[in-house]
Amino acid sequence: MSLPQTRGRSVRRIALAALTVGATLLSVAGCASAGGSGSTSSGGKTEISLSLQNPDVKTADPATWAIVQAFEKANPDITVKVSGEAVAEHLQKLSIAAQSDTLPDIFWVYKSTAEQMQQAGKLLDLAPVLDDLELTEHFPKSTISGFSSGKVIYGVPYQGLLTGLWYNKKILADNGLEVPVTFDDLLNVAKTLSAKGIPTISNGANQSSFSVWSFLVDLDRFGYQDKVKGLLDGSEKYSNPDFLRLYQHIAELREAGAFPTNVSTQTYQQAVDQFTSGKAAMLDAGVWASSAIQESQVGPDAGFWIGPQFDDGVGEQNIVMNVASAPFAVSHKVGDDKTKLAAVKKFLAFYYGDEAQQLLVDNGQPPVTDYEPQLDAEKQSVLKAALDASTAPGVTSPESQPDLLVSTAVASAMYDSIYGVIQNQLSPQQAVDLVQKALDAE
Repeated sequence: MSLPQTRGRSVRRIALAALTVGATLLSVAGCASAGGSGSTSSGGKTEISLSLQNPDVKTADPATWAIVQAFEKANPDITVKVSGEAVAEHLQKLSIAAQSDTLPDIFWVYKSTAEQMQQAGKLLDLAPVLDDLELTEHFPKSTISGFSSGKVIYGVPYQGLLTGLWYNKKILADNGLEVPVTFDDLLNVAKTLSAKGIPTISNGANQSSFSVWSFLVDLDRFGYQDKVKGLLDGSEKYSNPDFLRLYQHIAELREAGAFPTNVSTQTYQQAVDQFTSGKAAMLDAGVWASSAIQESQVGPDAGFWIGPQFDDGVGEQNIVMNVASAPFAVSHKVGDDKTKLAAVKKFLAFYYGDEAQQLLVDNGQPPVTDYEPQLDAEKQSVLKAALDASTAPGVTSPESQPDLLVSTAVASAMYDSIYGVIQNQLSPQQAVDLVQKALDAE
């Protein structure tokens, strides 16, 4: 890449990959910092560790925090030790911990990383656990198949991944615009609003290069699900004509002034603030943003759009990303400690029980089981808008989000490629070539 900011991210990710590959050279002391299983009890209580991808779980993930608090109240003999780091640091620590067999008891992890850990024998097979708890039948079949290898189930859903574009009905109406349906509609919205100094899609690339969810959905509108197997085995190229057309469309949006002028310097949270303060027409995010939107000044005017349909797309266009996000996995060492295994089983039974699933909904998240949530149509109108859009007649969903089907390095290249075009740092051809280079390096 030619620009310093993009090069800096790439160098950091190359360094991360090197750390992962060379993890066996690191000291056991360093590995222990990932939060290994440790003692099975503390102060007479059984302790289990839960490691997440947020440095401040209480603030950043109130749904999981609420579930943990409710679980401990219902199980006073069990303590859940919650820890977390930012995504890149978290994944790095897990990779190091896997080498020294000091993984946390339960942890959030990318699907591709979990698959590698499972192949290395580092994860507990959850199939008998879920059957014993009678939970298997309550998950969508796609969730079970997505986190399985043969008869082994190596992961369970952490939260739902329902993403798209939140929109401000008032901004659109005040400017004589309707909610778009096609890409051409969206392009027209961008041109109209740009002329008035209003960003159409609020994004933030600074320290949040992963925040391109709506464009990951668009990859599926250009045949990603049918191509991903070939991408991974080398028989298909990311730099194909279909994906190139998508990146050209992203460039069209940029040229039309669709993105904030400060997209390079603002973070994802600042992008949320831009939308919730009424300064942008749309926000690229998912259901996790519903509570913040609901409580903001734009809450009464907020709607949810699943994204544009493309005349030159490939395959189904009326789709929404409504899948299980990266999974929870459990260290295989939990199975060697009957007391800890019993505690982990109690936690999983609680997490996927009705009370905890309702806590997800109360905190702006969809349930990940077949639980039918209690939803206040007025107080949770924003979340309801997303759930209604995802279940509208004719709407379908892929089995997984594109970045969750590849390695961390390739996913990072995908993020960089999309933001590279949005920021005019990469041409569409350079962007698809960037991801192809990451695939070639695999």
